[in-house]
Amino acid sequence: MKRIRAIVVLVSGVIMAGGSAWTAVPDQEAAKLKSALTPLGGERAGNKEATIPAWDGGYSKVPPGYKSGQPRPDPFAGEKPAFSITAANMAQYASKLDEGQQYLLKKYSNYRIDVYPTHRTAAAPDWVYAETFKNATRAKLDGYTVKNAYGGIPFPIPKNGAELLWNHSLRVRPAAFSFPFNTYTIDPNGTVTLASSALNEFTLPYYIKGGTPESLKDGVYFEVLQAVTGPPFRAGELLMFHDQLDNTRPAWQYLVGQRRVRRAPTICCDTPNFVNSGVDFFDQAFVFMGPIDRYDWKILGKKEMYIPYNSNRYVMAHDKDVVGPHFANPDYVRWELHRIWEVEGTVRAGQRDVRPRRKIYFDEDTYIAVIDNAWDGNGTLWHTSIGFPFIEFEVPAIGMEVFLTMDLIKGTYTSTPIGDQPVQIKVEEPWPDKYYTPEALARKGVR
Repeated sequence: MKRIRAIVVLVSGVIMAGGSAWTAVPDQEAAKLKSALTPLGGERAGNKEATIPAWDGGYSKVPPGYKSGQPRPDPFAGEKPAFSITAANMAQYASKLDEGQQYLLKKYSNYRIDVYPTHRTAAAPDWVYAETFKNATRAKLDGYTVKNAYGGIPFPIPKNGAELLWNHSLRVRPAAFSFPFNTYTIDPNGTVTLASSALNEFTLPYYIKGGTPESLKDGVYFEVLQAVTGPPFRAGELLMFHDQLDNTRPAWQYLVGQRRVRRAPTICCDTPNFVNSGVDFFDQAFVFMGPIDRYDWKILGKKEMYIPYNSNRYVMAHDKDVVGPHFANPDYVRWELHRIWEVEGTVRAGQRDVRPRRKIYFDEDTYIAVIDNAWDGNGTLWHTSIGFPFIEFEVPAIGMEVFLTMDLIKGTYTSTPIGDQPVQIKVEEPWPDKYYTPEALARKGVR
């Protein structure tokens, strides 16, 4: 706990403002990644109460017979919850619950949080550890632009909130992967409606082994091609964008019926997400995704909190089993106690967003944004987004591609499970740059 308080003192009050330049950490501080800190920057030690264990290298065992694209087994399937949090006892655990979970516990008498033993399963390939160590002393943040980073967490010893946002955006992932999914919207009456079925094909040039910061063409770190397959009136729609280290997102859309590709400059930020029927906003995909420059991001500190973790059971479950009438089925959600970074975003001068204030919680071992809470202009808690980190044995890594977002004011939510898919998240060979061009998008158009 002394170490946690020391970190809080160090980072409290540090605000990332547009136009500021931040330097890499000195060699002696980076050396902690080989001693007191894990190779990605989490604290190796457990907590005093032993409810958070020490990190022992993570989980990298591939189950016998497993192949990428198959449902990922739950290595902790035999475990039972240590206890459950309900409205009746939530006051006892309130300091370790985010605002969204407290709201849900108060509103729904049948909502609960099943807390399981904590397993620090975060792992990464050795070459990613090596690149992360290099990033500690070479990567810099110039305004909102990342420079001189490649192949690992860019800021493993983060000094400000913007660095944590970038750590999430550049979290450890395969160099390329695909997955089909269904997105559902659930109305206040609990009616479930299919909003979209689609196939995502992702390439991450940033995580192609053997590259360098100089090898990233135009600073593109993440390329997406999404092909909508249903419902019938939307089948054939295509969406493509490039996320870049200069904090920009060129995007294109193929429009059904018009048979043409158009630039899509609003596929970002607080634009309602048409993939999910507008229940959430584009930057709430994967809890947070995209440019970060609308906000000043301030680290509030580091603390222990209950978050979804090791969610293999949730990820491989059938859609109907996890999509509940008002919230995700608690029977399938595994919560664990982990240390998290708590970051507050407030809209900065000269910018606008329909959510003036947000709080994002990042897992210390992976920098995955696990929960994002957003308030409206009246200061009312409006949206809560929840991610479900799972073990990707074949990378190895902790993945987080399955998530949901709840509109707490309207009582609606959107959920994107993958359990009904015959092929789930599958590691692929990277697609070439020419696959993610407007010309290639036009050739794929069929309606």
